[in-house]
Amino acid sequence: MSVTKLLEKWSGQVTEITIGATSADGGTRSKAIKLGGETTMPFMLQEGAMPNKPVIAMEVLDTEPTWWPDTLKEPFSDALKDPAAWAKKCQDEYKADLICLKLWGAHPENKNISVDDTIKTIKAVKEAVGLPIMIWGSGNSEKDNQLFPACSQALAGEKALLGTAIQDNYKTLAATCLADGHNIIAESPLDINICKQLNILLSDMDMPPDRITIFPSTGAIGYGFEYAYSIMERTRLAALGGDKTMAYPMVAVISSEVWKTKEAKASTEEMPHWGPQKERGIAWEAATAVSFLLTGANLLIMYHPKSVALTRKYIDQLMKTS
Repeated sequence: MSVTKLLEKWSGQVTEITIGATSADGGTRSKAIKLGGETTMPFMLQEGAMPNKPVIAMEVLDTEPTWWPDTLKEPFSDALKDPAAWAKKCQDEYKADLICLKLWGAHPENKNISVDDTIKTIKAVKEAVGLPIMIWGSGNSEKDNQLFPACSQALAGEKALLGTAIQDNYKTLAATCLADGHNIIAESPLDINICKQLNILLSDMDMPPDRITIFPSTGAIGYGFEYAYSIMERTRLAALGGDKTMAYPMVAVISSEVWKTKEAKASTEEMPHWGPQKERGIAWEAATAVSFLLTGANLLIMYHPKSVALTRKYIDQLMKTS
């Protein structure tokens, strides 16, 4: 007796965006990365298309992360002291798809790195690598409003991805992305209504749909992951159901969310019953990354190269076998 497989058919499609501009497009990047375009839930290739597989950005900080556990510092060695060298290592040795430069040190409560020094770092990273570049702001709205116009101009023509724009502070970033041809990350605090409203506000500023990504705040496994998963899944279901205000590629921050948890960074001596810390942190990051892929995340931001390799293997297997 034959069994008919029931397949879901969707009316909507996730918008496709391009990050990075090669010389043919007026930039200097060695390649461009495409996100989105899918007409099905993640990896359900019998039900629709996933023309662009999810990609991984390796995160580089603008200052040395002295607070990192040794197991996370080890793969990067002295490169952690130099963001440009760190980014080059991520490109050449660990085969990142993009570089995400996080301006942690620019935050007034961290090192309060000046705008001028931040621009020097951005230019050094740009010269060191050919990959598409993401810039993640300091997280302080006042400082970011000073940083973003200068950052945007420093990368003009490169079609970078800049973030994050939030509901109460989106106009400066949106205007500078429009002026210099960049893409934008719209951040919402795990609230699907705020996510939708911010997307509408960006559209009202004439931000093209093919230059918007969305970031519903994410968390590590065991730290709010379940709620983040449900919001992202609802977002993707809305997009495939035909809601164009939600039909944008999604970004998931795995890196700092995972490596600030005790499960990832507690030493083996502190928690011997949890297993070796060197393996545990890597597994925690990879497991969180894989889980967010199943929500529909298109771009993952990660730290450890071994976690990146495990996650990339998972992506490649599902793109072949689904």
